[in-house]
Amino acid sequence: MEISDYKIIVTGGASGMGAATVRTYVAAGADVVSMDVNEQAGLEVTEAATAAGPGTATFMKVDISDKASVDAAFDAAVIQLGGLDAVAHPAAIQRSGDAASVTVEDWDLMFAVCVRGTMLVNQAAYRHMAPQKRGSIINFGSISGLRQEPVAPAYSAAKGAVHSWTRTAAAAFGKDGVRVNAILPAIATPMYDAAIARLDEAGRTANFWQNEQSIALGQKYGDPDRDLGPVMVFLASEASRFITGQLLPVDGGQAAVR
Repeated sequence: MEISDYKIIVTGGASGMGAATVRTYVAAGADVVSMDVNEQAGLEVTEAATAAGPGTATFMKVDISDKASVDAAFDAAVIQLGGLDAVAHPAAIQRSGDAASVTVEDWDLMFAVCVRGTMLVNQAAYRHMAPQKRGSIINFGSISGLRQEPVAPAYSAAKGAVHSWTRTAAAAFGKDGVRVNAILPAIATPMYDAAIARLDEAGRTANFWQNEQSIALGQKYGDPDRDLGPVMVFLASEASRFITGQLLPVDGGQAAVR
């Protein structure tokens, strides 16, 4: 699974799964542009990744919910990189709530970032990949998009939309050799930890039985570098050249055995 010298854009690269993906790609020899709204954290991640080598990473501040911001950043990144082989799109937000009281503000923000952001990032990637008749786009879905979520209804709805978009984009982009898949991760991240911290004891107990208990491989979320990273390399590389339109759980069996 060779990605040495690949040119890759990673969104949400300032923390969590995005930061782990930046580190993984650079360690595999790729040149990466990391994009996020958090400039300071994003710079720290890219500087550390580049220092570890052998690839390189640079940072661009981007609002993925804004078309002008996404298009300008992708154009600049492709010029800087000298091409575009793959795009990993972990960038997302999460808001807790319940179906009876979820606010319009939280609903609209969730769809602006998670759904509109996915559409804009995928369109920008496709625009640069289509002329070369190859490329891989890796979206991030969630088991939340496959089931009811009593404490995160807007997140569940948004991720379900990401799943549908991924299949549609894969069908549309395939004629130009551009693959579109989505990871469904059960991976420990600061966003997940923060969401759990907002729950009371009863909520944390319910979360264990809904999420972690069904993880066959250890009943706990995976490590972003060790468990997610190699899958991200596989999906970016030509080893996955005949895989598209798929929702791939990286979750220790969470989705399959629940």
